[in-house]
Amino acid sequence: MRDGDALDNNPHITRSALEAIHGQVFGWALSRCDFDRAAAEDLMQQAYVELLSGSARFDNKSSLKTFVFAVVQNLARSRFRRLSSRLRLTKRIEAEPVDHVEHEPMDEQGNVWQAVHRLPARQRDIIELVFCSDMTVEEASAVMGVSVGTGRVHYDRAKKALRDKLRNIVVADL
Repeated sequence: MRDGDALDNNPHITRSALEAIHGQVFGWALSRCDFDRAAAEDLMQQAYVELLSGSARFDNKSSLKTFVFAVVQNLARSRFRRLSSRLRLTKRIEAEPVDHVEHEPMDEQGNVWQAVHRLPARQRDIIELVFCSDMTVEEASAVMGVSVGTGRVHYDRAKKALRDKLRNIVVADL
């Protein structure tokens, strides 16, 4: 570790380690904020304040990446709990089909992400953490604040639901 690289109030965290995972953490913050860049930047700033001030204290019991993802997750939960429920209700009302409109077929990746975003929240979260953030199910469970067993159940259910949804999309396209 370089001199002065460790955070004053969080000696087990180095600035260079935070810089190394910043892109992945920002991607997670974007996901937590429904891809609203300004809200994700605010969330990241709040997370860094927590880390720099020592309010969120890293004790080396998990990887730094898992810890920082959990800080972002917890801040997002507390900050957006009411807002997200209102947004989900609004989106659900807007998503009600009015008439059958013919759309251009989506590409394969678009079908996958459309199916992922239709999963229940915990299933969607664990899929994003495992596949997009290269975490293990154990690490993703820690970020989500659930037991490893619960994380495995959500992961298994998500994979089965995605398999069924994608199978239906492929059959419908034929």
